[in-house]
Amino acid sequence: MRASGSARAARLALLALVAVLAFSLCPAVASADLADETALAERYAPVVRLVEQPDECGPGEPYEPIDVGALLDEPTVSLRGPWNPGDLVKIGPSDDDLVERFEYHLDFPGNALNPGCDYERWGRRVTAGRAPAVYAHVAADSSHPGQLALQYWFFYVYNDWNNLHEGDWELIQLVFDAEDAGEALDESPVAVGYSQHEGAERADWGEDKLELVDGRRPVVYPAAGSHANFFTDALHLGSSAEQGVGCDDTRGPHVELDPTVVTIPSGASKARVRFPWIAFEGRWGELQEAFFNGPTGPNLKGHWTRPIEWSEGWRARSLAVPTGGALPTDATDFFCGAVGAGSRALVRLMRNPVPMLLLIGVFLAIAVAVAVRATWRPVAPLRLGRRRAWGQTLAAAAQMYREHARLFIGIGLVLIPVGIVTALLEALIFGGFGLAGVEATGEAAGALGVLVLAIATTLTLLGLTLVQGATACALVHLDEGRAIGPIGAYRIAFRKLRALLGSLALAVAVWFLLSASTILFPIAVWLAVCWGLLGQVVELEGRTGAGALRRSSELVRGRWLRVASLVGVGAALAFAAGPMLGALLILVTDAPLPLLNVVAALVYAVALPFVALTTSYVYFDARTRFELEARDPDKLPAEIALRG
Repeated sequence: MRASGSARAARLALLALVAVLAFSLCPAVASADLADETALAERYAPVVRLVEQPDECGPGEPYEPIDVGALLDEPTVSLRGPWNPGDLVKIGPSDDDLVERFEYHLDFPGNALNPGCDYERWGRRVTAGRAPAVYAHVAADSSHPGQLALQYWFFYVYNDWNNLHEGDWELIQLVFDAEDAGEALDESPVAVGYSQHEGAERADWGEDKLELVDGRRPVVYPAAGSHANFFTDALHLGSSAEQGVGCDDTRGPHVELDPTVVTIPSGASKARVRFPWIAFEGRWGELQEAFFNGPTGPNLKGHWTRPIEWSEGWRARSLAVPTGGALPTDATDFFCGAVGAGSRALVRLMRNPVPMLLLIGVFLAIAVAVAVRATWRPVAPLRLGRRRAWGQTLAAAAQMYREHARLFIGIGLVLIPVGIVTALLEALIFGGFGLAGVEATGEAAGALGVLVLAIATTLTLLGLTLVQGATACALVHLDEGRAIGPIGAYRIAFRKLRALLGSLALAVAVWFLLSASTILFPIAVWLAVCWGLLGQVVELEGRTGAGALRRSSELVRGRWLRVASLVGVGAALAFAAGPMLGALLILVTDAPLPLLNVVAALVYAVALPFVALTTSYVYFDARTRFELEARDPDKLPAEIALRG
C-alpha cells in the first residue's frame, strides 16, 4: 500500500511540475509574440501627409488620425441604440460598456448631415494633449498559409466628403512572405495596399510610386475629407463603389505627421483584454440612412480576419486627373463638380425632404409650362430679319445647324487651337516666372492666378466671339442664297478683328472690375447679358469699341430676360454636352482621362456653334423689333430688310 501511495505521490508531483512549467512558459511565449509584433509595427510605422488647412474651418484637412481612448469616458459622447437612434444607453461610455454591443452606435456632438465647424472644433478639443495615433494589427489568413499581414488602422472623428458621416476607419496593409511576426522581422514586405473607399490600391515593395521614409516607412496621402489613402499627391478620380464615386484631393501643401503606433495583439482574447473596445460590434458614429451611417469597426470587417484574401482584390492603380495639357479638363472638372453638387442636394433632401421636393416640383412645373406654352412652329431659319417667338428661335437654330452641319462644325473647330494656346500661355506664365526666380506660391501665386484667369477668359471669349461673328456672316450669306465655307466665314469675320478685339478687351476689363466685388457682381451678370450680342453688332453693323457695347445694350433693353433665357439655354446645352459625355464615359469606361477630356473638348467645339446660331437669331429678332418700334408694327410686316 505504501509503495502504491508513493508512486501516486510521485506522479502527482510530476504533473504539478509540468503544470508549473507550462504556466510559467506560456506567458513568456505570448509576451515574446507581442514583442515581435510591436517591433514589426514600429519598424514600418507609416508617415502621414495631410492636406494643410491654413485657416480654421477653411479648405484643407482638419482631422488627424486619433487615439480612440479620447472618446472613452468622454461626457460629450453617447452610446445609443439598438432600438432607434434616440435610445440613450449611457453618456461617456467606457471600454467595458462597448464589449459585444451589437447594432448599438456611438453618437458625437453634432449633426452629421449639417456639420458646419462643430466636429472640427470638438475633435480638436477632445484630442488636446494627445498625439495622433495608428493601430497596428498583425494577422494571418488560414486560407493562405505562409503569408502575413501587418495592418495600420486610422480613425478620424468625421468624414467630410460626398458621403458625410461621423467616424471613419481607414487602413494600409503590408504583406510578408512569413509565418509570424518574428520571421517577418527578417524579411522585407512583398506588397502594400492602401484602402480607398470600398477597395484598395496595390504597390509592390520597391515600386516607384511607393514613397518610403528611412527606406522602410511608407508615406500615406489621405484625401481631404474622405481620408481615402493614396500613394501620391494628386486629384484622384473615382467612378465606382470601390474607388468612390467622386474626386479625392491629396494635393499639397501638406502637414507631415508621425503618429504613435499602438499594437493590438493578434490573438482575439488578448486583444480584448488590452483593448476591450475592439469587441464593439456597433457603429462608430451617428446612425443615419444608407451611406451617411457611421462605420463599423475593424473587427467587423473582412480585412481583419482574411487580410490576404482581401489583398488579392487590390487595384494596380488609381486614376489621377491631369493638372495640365493642351486641352481643358472639362470632363473631369464637370464630373467632380456634378458629383459634389449631387451629394449636397441629396444631403439637403434627406435633412429636409419636403421643401426640396417642393422646389424640384416647382422647377419641373415651370419647365413643362414653358415647353407647352412656347411657340415652336412654323420654323423659318431663313429670311433672317424677322420677329420670332422664343421657341421658334431655338427651333430655327437647330434646323439651320442640322441642314449645314459641316459648315458650323468647321466654324466651331477653331476653339481647339484657342484651347491649346490658352494652356500653353498658362504653362508659360507659371513656368516662366518660376524659372526666372519669381516666387510662385502664396500671395504671388494668387496674383498669378488672377493674371492667368484674365488671359484664359479673354482668349476663351475671343474664340467664342470669333465663332459668333463667323456664324453671323455665314448666316447672312446663306440667307442671300450664296454658298460659303468655314474658311470663307472666318475670312469675312477677320476683317473686323481689330474692332472685335478692342470691344472685347473693353468688355472684359469692365466685367473683371465689377465681378471683383461681391456687391457689384450682379451688375456684372446683368452687363454680360446686355453685351451678349457684341460679335453680331461688330460684324454686321460695323460698330466698334464702346459704341458696339452701347448698341448691344440698346438691342437687349426691354428684352433682357428673353435674351438671357435663349442664349442661356443654348449655352447650357452646348457647354454641358461635352463635359456630360466625358463624365458618362468616366463612369462606364476605363479610357484614359486625357482621351476623355479630348472627347469632351471636341464635343464642346462641335456644340458651341449652336450657341452662336441661337445668339444670331436672337440678334436678328431684337434688331427687327427695335427698328419696328419706331414705326407702326400693326401695319407693317414683322420683317425688315438686312443691308450691310
